Amino acid sequence: MTRQATGAMPAANAPRFAHRNLPMLLLRARESVLAHFRPVLKANGITEQQWRIVRQLLESGPLEPRQIVELCCISSPSLAGILARMDDLKLVARERIGHDQRRVLVSLTPSSRKLAERMVPQIEAAYRRIEEHIGADLTARFYRTLDELIAMMNEPALKRRLE
Repeated sequence: MTRQATGAMPAANAPRFAHRNLPMLLLRARESVLAHFRPVLKANGITEQQWRIVRQLLESGPLEPRQIVELCCISSPSLAGILARMDDLKLVARERIGHDQRRVLVSLTPSSRKLAERMVPQIEAAYRRIEEHIGADLTARFYRTLDELIAMMNEPALKRRLE
C-alpha cells in the first residue's frame, strides 16, 4: 500500500483513484504561496479578497462588480459584502453609470491608492523572496504552465463536455 501525503495509510475499503487530487494540490500550493503575503496584508489591515480587488483595479482601472467577480475569483454574494466594507473603509468608490442607472462602476479612492503605494514594495519583496527560493526559471515556467492550464480548462470544447 502507498502512503498518502499525510503519512496515513488508506483505509482497506477506500476507493482507488487513478489520479492525484489536483484541486487539493492547487489549494495547498495557493496556501503555501499566500503564507508569504499574509503578513503584509495583515500589517496593512487589508484582507486577501480586498487586496485582490485593489490590485485588479490598480491594473485595469474602474470595473463593474460582475467584472470584479470574474477577474478576482470572488462569488457575487461575497463581493457585495466585501465592497460594502471597502466602501465603509473608503477604499473604493461606487458610482452609477449615467446611461444605465442599474449599472455601477467601482474605482479606487485616494486612500486605497496610498495604501497600495505602501504595500507594493512589500508585495514585490515577497515575490523576490519566493523567486530567490525556487529560482527564476521555475517561476517563469510555473507562470507559463498556470496560464496554459487556465486557458485549456476554459476552452469551449472542454466546457461542453462537462455540461
